[in-house]
Amino acid sequence: MKTRALKRFRKKLANDESVHGLWVTLESATVTELAVALGLDWVVIDAEHGHLDWKDINEHIRAALRSDTVVLVRLAERSTSLTKRALDIGADGVVIPWIETREQVEDAIRDCHYPPEGRRGIGGERATVWGQCFAEHASEANEHVLVVPIIETVASVANVPAMCEVEGVEVFFFGPADFSSTAGYRGQWEGPGVAKQLLQLKDTIKSAGRHCGVMTTSLDDLVQRRDQQFQMLGLGADTGLLLRSLHQSLQAVGCDRKPATSLDPADGEPSVGRGSV
Repeated sequence: MKTRALKRFRKKLANDESVHGLWVTLESATVTELAVALGLDWVVIDAEHGHLDWKDINEHIRAALRSDTVVLVRLAERSTSLTKRALDIGADGVVIPWIETREQVEDAIRDCHYPPEGRRGIGGERATVWGQCFAEHASEANEHVLVVPIIETVASVANVPAMCEVEGVEVFFFGPADFSSTAGYRGQWEGPGVAKQLLQLKDTIKSAGRHCGVMTTSLDDLVQRRDQQFQMLGLGADTGLLLRSLHQSLQAVGCDRKPATSLDPADGEPSVGRGSV
């Protein structure tokens, strides 16, 4: 756990500044190394979707050691055992998907805290310097660990005010695509009415003294989300940013095209277009 990086992260939020980060889905730890070199405030290593295994996650965490970049692991689900493992190998916190109730937030906090407040076991891994700093780590971990629930279903809406009352959670992240799906608009980033609803939820969360985060989909969207007072701003996912850059380069020379939408053997060439990711 990097307490200096976490304090810096929280200080920016408290000062109404934005904290900018990268969503990591590729296995190469060089991706995180680049984020650290550019001074990003945070990275989220995605262990919910995609193919990253614990060896990959460990390498990403290693790439950000002794830096001011906060490293979070998005777990596949709220889980005591998965949380324990991510924190043991040095994550500064966890991102928990599909949170819908106050009780789930409370469970996530307990997963991240050592007893008597929580149920995290003390392991002899990187977090405790392989058992050399049990006392030092245990004395500060509960105070500094970062727990970020993702609000991504319509079922969570009525429960957001109660979620904000839980001590130990400071930032809520939004998942617009899943939220849209549960609202009946599967496959849309923000279906009809969803954008307005998320802004209302953001206002509710901020009025409770908490902060909000969201992924951005373009440069214009990044500026708009900042102006809307989202503070934990995802610049994009590594794959999305790479594709966005490739599309822009191909557009400049007039040969951009969309990839095939199917994983089946192609019947022909992908359709030509000017879409971007």
